[in-house]
Amino acid sequence: MAHQLTTCTFCGVGCGLYLETSGNQIVGAYPSVSHPSNQGRICVRGWYVHEVASSPDRLKTSFTSQERRVAGSELDEALGFIAGKMKAIRDEHGPDAIGFLNSPRCSNEESYLLQKFARAVIGTNNVHHGRAFTPTTPSTSCWT
Repeated sequence: MAHQLTTCTFCGVGCGLYLETSGNQIVGAYPSVSHPSNQGRICVRGWYVHEVASSPDRLKTSFTSQERRVAGSELDEALGFIAGKMKAIRDEHGPDAIGFLNSPRCSNEESYLLQKFARAVIGTNNVHHGRAFTPTTPSTSCWT
């Protein structure tokens, strides 16, 4: 089985994990002993990250809801639909009618890109990180 070093994205700590793969499936997750953030320990969410990544319930295609029916769509079509709706809202109500919620599971780079998109493209400062919605913080995480 192959092992790939990666960074856990369940919270902002950024623990080092080795993902164990078999074929095209992730079958296990193990802490990196030499990683400075977690030093060989991971929380319970990190231990089970492979179950989330390999879940049959994950969406594998984009969906759009048009005329009260939900249908599978190509990614470009779904993104075009979203962009059109956002542009219409911004044009009719102004850029501050749009807000962005960022997940604590996003990396610093992803968080930066979201706020940059909100401010430079849409023209709003309405960006909220969403930390208040997460019950654990890096300082209170339960290491195992």
